[in-house]
Amino acid sequence: MNMDKPVRRVAIFAMLLFFGLMVQINYVQGSQAEDLRTDANNSRQFTDVFNHPRGQISAGGEVLVTSKPTGKDNPKYGRTYKDGPIFAPVTGYFNGGASGVERAYNSLLSGKDTRITQQRWFDTFIGKPADGANLELTIDPEAQRTAYQLLRGKTSPGRRGGAVVMDVRTGALKVAASWPSFDPNEVAPQQGEKGGKRLEQLNDGEGVIKPLVDNALSQTFPPGSSYKTVTAAAAMQELGIDSGSTIQTGQLILPESGRPLPNSHDSGSCAGTAPLRGAFAESCNTSFGKMALDMGIQQLSDSSGKFGFGKRIELEPDMYAAESSVPVSYTDAEGKTTPTGQDGTARSGIGQENVRATPLQMAMVAAAVANEGKIMSPFVVQKVRAKDQSELYNASPEQFAQPITGGQAEQLEDMMRAVISEGTAKNLSGMRIAGKTGTAEQGPGNPNARWFIGFSPVENPRYAFAVMTEGPGSGGGDAGPLAGAIMAKVLQK
Repeated sequence: MNMDKPVRRVAIFAMLLFFGLMVQINYVQGSQAEDLRTDANNSRQFTDVFNHPRGQISAGGEVLVTSKPTGKDNPKYGRTYKDGPIFAPVTGYFNGGASGVERAYNSLLSGKDTRITQQRWFDTFIGKPADGANLELTIDPEAQRTAYQLLRGKTSPGRRGGAVVMDVRTGALKVAASWPSFDPNEVAPQQGEKGGKRLEQLNDGEGVIKPLVDNALSQTFPPGSSYKTVTAAAAMQELGIDSGSTIQTGQLILPESGRPLPNSHDSGSCAGTAPLRGAFAESCNTSFGKMALDMGIQQLSDSSGKFGFGKRIELEPDMYAAESSVPVSYTDAEGKTTPTGQDGTARSGIGQENVRATPLQMAMVAAAVANEGKIMSPFVVQKVRAKDQSELYNASPEQFAQPITGGQAEQLEDMMRAVISEGTAKNLSGMRIAGKTGTAEQGPGNPNARWFIGFSPVENPRYAFAVMTEGPGSGGGDAGPLAGAIMAKVLQK
């Protein structure tokens, strides 16, 4: 029996309305879900974040961060960090707010990212929360543990240390360790108000110790003579010298104060003149102070910028390293700005005065030397997978910069080998590393910033590194052996 036309029209109209309603609901709950969830007027966003499990964070096949039921109504799920202080510089923390990759990949970890909700649109339509995605880090867990323990044991009480190792071909970070650190478990959702108070304490810190500010990526230090790698590279480009050029290594009188810029010794290559290779190997301050004066502070700063100085380097979305700097002027406590003078320019050439760098930045300098003049963009997340193991993201190596030519890199590589064979780090012979020492003074009452930057293996290098610890002594004697031990662990893979 055929329907009457009016009934049929009503039925068709009702079906169209129903279909339109389904489309609208799907649009609102799917395409607009993230905007609605984060709207300032939506109070549920502050409790919903704890009602569903977040994705896991893994490294080297080892699960480092998971969500577990708390047995409570709110939060229903907590966050558990394996060896929390060791991996905190990369994982960060989550407690509603977040840092590190917990923040950078928050929407994927929480399952709110459109790459997940659009795939699982029916779940969204029926109100079922999408499962969070899982992250796979580039970090080598055992090398990270080794670095953390060594920094902890070799840094003076109440002071800081940081270590970074990066793959020169890809930019993937294998180590990003800091001492002191903090335990993300102490501020995780299941800690409630106690966690919030602990977060405030960590944020306030004590003295120079700011646990939430890691010393591998997010804190700068005077690089001392490790920075001579940059000065040498700049001089090759701007002054037309090479590793065999004879340069002045004897006494240098600073032009403004009339005081000498001292060398650590006045013998060997530092006795008067020497090839650049010898001056670099024995770290003659006068040579690099003179080169900085010949270039001027602006040129030295600009050349450093080619390596990444003066930039907030982005490792992951909204996850930046601190800005390293070679200032052409400085501002005093009263707000007065003063240009860096001639004496300051000479001291900048040896990584003192107001020059500051993160271990990440100095690892990137070493990476340029080890990778034919090219620096790859650093990153810490290799892959992101949905709960069904489908791949949502896979990191692709990208070039950050090429501050020097392949020929200049080859010469600097040989100069770094000479530091071990005949220079300031002969004690590191046999450790399969080459590099540059640095011992930076940090003012009266403060310990030295002790550096060793370089690459490994010595021939056909694959990794660049930078290690910094604060304490008495020298970069070659204190930071160098740590770098050798960390790289031995990395090279086991």
